[in-house]
Amino acid sequence: MISAIEMKITLQFSDEVRDALEHNKAVVALESTIISHGMPYPQNLEVADEVENVVREHGAVPATIAILDGVVHVGMSHDLLVSFAQRKNVMKCSRRDLALAVSGKLDGATTVAATMIIASLAGIKIFATGGIGGVHRNAESTFDVSADLTELGKTNVAVVSAGAKAILDLPKTLEYLETMGVPVIGFGTDFFPAFYTRSSGLKLSMTMNDPSAVAKFLKTKWDMGIDGGAIIANPIPESAELNPMEIETAISNAIQKSQEDGISGKELTPFLLRYLNDITAGKSQVANKALVLNNAAVASRIAIALSEL
Repeated sequence: MISAIEMKITLQFSDEVRDALEHNKAVVALESTIISHGMPYPQNLEVADEVENVVREHGAVPATIAILDGVVHVGMSHDLLVSFAQRKNVMKCSRRDLALAVSGKLDGATTVAATMIIASLAGIKIFATGGIGGVHRNAESTFDVSADLTELGKTNVAVVSAGAKAILDLPKTLEYLETMGVPVIGFGTDFFPAFYTRSSGLKLSMTMNDPSAVAKFLKTKWDMGIDGGAIIANPIPESAELNPMEIETAISNAIQKSQEDGISGKELTPFLLRYLNDITAGKSQVANKALVLNNAAVASRIAIALSEL
């Protein structure tokens, strides 16, 4: 693994995260696009605080990752979180954008791919998010495939998510992950979650019910020199699950609207999620929050189990 020193990039650790890493405590990486692109202020700050608190309540240390004025932060003080949550024109950063954000001294919010890269540089192995990016619907004509998938194929960070975002082509996403050699582990489920709903109906080949089993699997994988991440597919809590037919209809309408408006590239996912929130009268955002908090709890348990090995 290339160290941050070799890359000549200075990572700014919060005191809490630095202490945890120095003493082999469990740390959970958290992305920042949910703060800058997921919802407006002050709701974004409230959710960021809640996610961090869930990690702490489960015995781990949260490391929210973001770029402020070109400085890569691994963990942020509450004052920095407040500042970041209110900043405008924050760049959405995937792998290709990180160097521009740092060299240009810009503000950047990290996607799954970018969060994985920085977490790996920092020595953090477990990352909690809502849902990964994937193969978009109609990708056979648009070639729109998220960089999250290729990152999962090479960066040694495990991602706890409620599957992939339901706006995507889930069968093609799973096929792509298989091609990249990425293990997809159903946590307490035999089926790939569909973000807003507990099951996509797509059967998984790996199922684990215990954080210790997941931790042992990850350690064995990396000890064997098998590079790349893994997905811990953790279904949304049953109480927060949306009606499958209603959400699929809403997604179809959102995709049609994006095509009519010519929305594509990195702007597509935020547009679709905003549109879904509008046409579901806020139900999708409530579900999104519930699954993120649930993923943070599971990620914390896995991080603790991994730190004990």
